[in-house]
Amino acid sequence: MTKSVTLRRPDDWHLHLRDGAMLQAVASFSGHFGRAIIMPNLVPPVVTGAQAAAYRDRIRAALGPKVTLRPLMTLYLTETTDPADVVAAHAGGIISAVKLYPAGATTNSASGVRDFDKVRGVLEAMAEAGIPLLFHGEVTDPAVDIFDREAAFIDRVLDPIRRATPGLRVVMEHITTSDGVDYVAANDDIGATITTHHLVINRNHILAGGIRPHYYCLPVAKRETHRLALRKAAVSGDGRFFLGTDSAPHPDRAKEAACGCAGCFTAPNTMSILAQVFEEEGALDRLEGFASLNGAAFYGMEPNQDRIRLVRRDTPAEYPTHIAAGDETVTVFDPGFPLYWHVEDPA
Repeated sequence: MTKSVTLRRPDDWHLHLRDGAMLQAVASFSGHFGRAIIMPNLVPPVVTGAQAAAYRDRIRAALGPKVTLRPLMTLYLTETTDPADVVAAHAGGIISAVKLYPAGATTNSASGVRDFDKVRGVLEAMAEAGIPLLFHGEVTDPAVDIFDREAAFIDRVLDPIRRATPGLRVVMEHITTSDGVDYVAANDDIGATITTHHLVINRNHILAGGIRPHYYCLPVAKRETHRLALRKAAVSGDGRFFLGTDSAPHPDRAKEAACGCAGCFTAPNTMSILAQVFEEEGALDRLEGFASLNGAAFYGMEPNQDRIRLVRRDTPAEYPTHIAAGDETVTVFDPGFPLYWHVEDPA
């Protein structure tokens, strides 16, 4: 049995750090990553280059001088987004991508896009400038079952936009279905992030035997057949699939409410979980590609030069079950099994 694995420092290509007291509480838990694409769905959202630069400064301050994580900023696409501001922010190194939320699709998405024709000019400018567009890939049509919203999004929104905007580089984020896997595998100039938790849970974990709010996320976990398709894609070695944790902290009072928030806080134990998943799939030799190489290649960046080491021990790694965020508590994602892979940083 393999006892240790050394890999380039991983990156997280989809991360929520929030703001204020929550940012202060959670930022350091992503410190074992080299870079992270930071989501812009604050209240109010990050919609201009100036706002992205200010948010980046707050993140750096929260990380402190000893944490080397490099935040890669994004803008929240709205129907009034100025194409010139997007291009200037990217050219100036302030942002790395733009995020498209269909209005009402997930947490803090009320300012998202309803009429996709109204953002056509921005998308054309992004295609010309080589700026990636990150999709939350779900339709919000109430007539579409929540478990079918990703597949409907591919047909109704994603594929038409890609056909209408040649050259647009696209990331289909946190895919949850075999439909998403198949679409990405069949197309070039597209990438997809896969979360840690979607490799571990299916919809039974949320609903069978009682509602478990800390497994509730959006896009919601699907059938077991979809989870297995995601695992197959993640360990395949295909460079179009890479890690985006979608680690999304919420106060426990909001998660456990009558109308609870969507999101799983996986930043603390993601690498231990991933090592266990890849070991189970007989693919530890491909973990570096998924976590450290594929995303960097898609974004046109060099892999991190430093390394971390994962060591399999006889005793489980210890992670907090909860963390404090000001007066609130946040529950850390529980994969439902002990984690024998320990992260040693640096190697």
